[in-house]
Amino acid sequence: MQDIAALIDAVTAAGPTPGRVAGLIAHDWGGAVAWNLAATQPERLERLVILNSPHPGTFWRDLRESPAQQAASAYMNFLCRPEAAERLRADGYAKLWAFFRGMSDTSAWLTPALQTQYEAAWAHGLQGGLNYYVASPLRPPTADDPAAAGVTLPNALLHVRVPTLVIWGMRDQALLPGLLDGLDAWVPDLRIERLPDASHWLLHERPARVIGLIDGFLASAQRAG
Repeated sequence: MQDIAALIDAVTAAGPTPGRVAGLIAHDWGGAVAWNLAATQPERLERLVILNSPHPGTFWRDLRESPAQQAASAYMNFLCRPEAAERLRADGYAKLWAFFRGMSDTSAWLTPALQTQYEAAWAHGLQGGLNYYVASPLRPPTADDPAAAGVTLPNALLHVRVPTLVIWGMRDQALLPGLLDGLDAWVPDLRIERLPDASHWLLHERPARVIGLIDGFLASAQRAG
């Protein structure tokens, strides 16, 4: 959150609202950061857009109470292991590609050129990304680790009072649609757009639809202003 706050300061320093952006848009782990920034530093953004990234309250709830979400998130416990980076890197990133493709049919957009780009990025190191999983207790409980069942989240990290758009690919196999249930209890100014034919990779699968929804949401703020 400190990194994003510093970036906001840098890019808005010469603008009309220093320290504040019109919208913060985030997906997956970026969304985990964005949810918390919006909750704790709402003065930094006028609007929040989240794409397939669970709110900490609903994720915490379902990791404790939903067998389906626990099963869907079981991979997180593997990614916490010390040997995870080595195993993901082995055989030309075979296991990492299996994770990637297991979330949806990627044949329509995952071209050989794009695969090469991903692997070039992964070659710089995987542990930095994996450290998100290592650091977070929000993962399924196991016999050896209470994980999500062993933590309590303070209300200050759960209530988001900026207008929020959530765009959700309903075919996400890791983050199930049940994570949207009850979200309005923590995010009162909430709009949810469900994309029934998109998965976790909705940005690749339905780019025009996603961009159109974001543009419309941000434009409505300008009209209201």
